[in-house]
Amino acid sequence: MVRKKILVAPLDWGLGHATRCIPVIRALLNAGNEVVIAADGRMEHLLREEFFGLKFIYLKGYRLTYSSVLPAWLKIILLLPKILFRMMAEHHQLKKIIADHHIDVVISDGRFGLWNKKICSVYITHQLMIKCPKGLKILEPLLHYLHKIVIKKFNHCWIPDYAGQKNLSGDLSHKYPLPENAQFVNPLSRFKFTGIENKTEYDLCAVISGPEPSRTEFEKIILSFLNNHPGKSILIEGKPGNKRDELTGNVRIVSHLNSKELEKIISVSRLVICRSGYSSIMDLAALKKNALLVPTPGQTEQEYLSEYLTSEKIYKSTSQSSISIEGLGSLVDYSVLNIGAEESFNAPLSEAINKIKVCG
Repeated sequence: MVRKKILVAPLDWGLGHATRCIPVIRALLNAGNEVVIAADGRMEHLLREEFFGLKFIYLKGYRLTYSSVLPAWLKIILLLPKILFRMMAEHHQLKKIIADHHIDVVISDGRFGLWNKKICSVYITHQLMIKCPKGLKILEPLLHYLHKIVIKKFNHCWIPDYAGQKNLSGDLSHKYPLPENAQFVNPLSRFKFTGIENKTEYDLCAVISGPEPSRTEFEKIILSFLNNHPGKSILIEGKPGNKRDELTGNVRIVSHLNSKELEKIISVSRLVICRSGYSSIMDLAALKKNALLVPTPGQTEQEYLSEYLTSEKIYKSTSQSSISIEGLGSLVDYSVLNIGAEESFNAPLSEAINKIKVCG
């Protein structure tokens, strides 16, 4: 086997892009490759904690934020010039990184500009089609076509979902025919289901995530809810680099947990409350854990995933303004045991990694 030097670079729009790179990096290392990570900010903090000793390169993120006034989809439209500029800038910067660090392969999770004709490039996305708000549905085929143009710049496109009818992403990955360079690699989770029944320590576990200011707004709403909930709860703020760990009444507030710690906490919690970000959903599915999904208001992808997974009776969802103690009672019936119960999370990813060896 030829040892490859592989650059892994997650998008900085929420920690999920970094967390789902964790199983990819592990698989690359297990296959005997050398891995270099390109990131900044919270992504870098999280990945340094998981992979102490690996080489890191500073690569400026897109640094996109939501608005406390405008819906998320409208803010994204207004940020398109910034996204295009960052895309071109990172594409140019990649040329220098390849030359300076002798990179053989680049794996981009959601970063449009990280492809280069001289080496093999891989693009990770679960969102082949872009969901639009109701009034703009007519634009979805056009956005899908434009995204396909970006995907074709890469040698490979890895889709972190199951290929069959039972899947986690619904229309996002399954509505249109796949691009020729695309393949499903099963959900990418940093967690592993052990099958061991754990004693319940927390009634509710709230995991806060996403860009600001929606992350802070969500934290305030959930903390208020937990303070009025009689059971023992834990709130994880999603702030890598911070060291908060305190008890307020029945609620333990922790700034951040590494993967092993978070896996344990989720495993010993009766129910998880979190955003319906796709990486969070993959982690929940990996642990076969019941959850209440709360989409970011105006974030069309999360709103769609909440509706889809509720309709499939995998999870239950609620709007941010409608979280209630009374609504938690029926959640125990929503199980992910029918998703991927007989499949390995790792085999399709290993096959995909073997394919990148023919590039370069």
